[in-house]
Amino acid sequence: METGFGYFATHDALAPDALARLVEDRGHAALLFPEHTHIPTTGEPPRAEDGSLLPRKYWHTYDTLTTCMVAGAATTRLRVGTGICLVVQHHPIALAKTVASVDRLTGGRFEFGVGAGWNDPEIRDHGVDPRKRFGVMREHIAAMREIWTRDEAEYHGEHVSFGPLWSWPKPAQLPYPPILVGGTGPKVLDRVLSYGDVWLPNYGPGVLERIPELVSRAEEAGKRVRVYMLSVPADPRVIEECEKAGVSRVMAWLPSAGLARVEQAMDAFEKALDDVHGK
Repeated sequence: METGFGYFATHDALAPDALARLVEDRGHAALLFPEHTHIPTTGEPPRAEDGSLLPRKYWHTYDTLTTCMVAGAATTRLRVGTGICLVVQHHPIALAKTVASVDRLTGGRFEFGVGAGWNDPEIRDHGVDPRKRFGVMREHIAAMREIWTRDEAEYHGEHVSFGPLWSWPKPAQLPYPPILVGGTGPKVLDRVLSYGDVWLPNYGPGVLERIPELVSRAEEAGKRVRVYMLSVPADPRVIEECEKAGVSRVMAWLPSAGLARVEQAMDAFEKALDDVHGK
C-alpha cells in the first residue's frame, strides 16, 4: 500500500518545493494539492460544506497546477497532483493544455484529481450553475480526453462545444494522466466508473464499506479502478482497516504551517504506519 500526503500550499507556510523534497526523501509516493480560486465574501463568516467555519487556508492557496509544477520540478520520483482540481471553474481547452504541460514537464508524474466543488457562490462566480456542475464536469473531462488523445480534436456537448482544433503538447502518460475522482456522494461511484481511474474519497463513516461495490461494478465493466484514501488519520487501526479493504494508497493532510509543525504531523503518520507493519 502506497502512502502520501495532501497539503494546502499557502503563501505563508512551508513552500511546496521544500515540502515535496521532504516527502520524497522520506519515501512516500505522492503529494496532492487542493484548489480554490477564491472564497466569495458575503458579510458572514465563510463556512465549509458541513457548516463548520472555513479555515483561512482556503483563500490563501497558490494556484494548484502551478504548485504541482513547482513540486514536480523539485523532485525526481514523487508523483504530484491535484487533490482536487475544480474542473468546472476552468475552460477545458486551456485546462487540457496545462495538465498536459505539467505531465510532460514532470516526466509523467502528474495525477489529475477532479471534482465539481461544493461552494455554490464560488461556482457561480465562474459562470456555472451549481445545479448543473456534475454535468459540466463530465463534459469538460470528455472534451479534455479528446484533446489529449487526438491530433485533431473536437467536442460538441450541452455545456462546452468547439470545432476541430490542434493542441500540443500531449501528456507524457498514455493515454493521459490518471483521473482521480473525488467525493463521497451517492452517485460518486457512477462518476468513477464513467471517467475515472481512481476513487479519491476522504476517509469517513461508510466509505470503506462502498469499496466492494466499486470493485464488483468495475469488474463487470472490464475496468481496473484503484482507491486512494485522503484524510486518513495517524491511527494504526484506521490504516489497517484501509489496507484490508483494498485501498491502494493512504494519504494524510499536512498542516499549512512551518517546517516544524509539518514534520511533527509527518512523524505521527509515519509512526502509525510503522505500528501497522510492526516496525
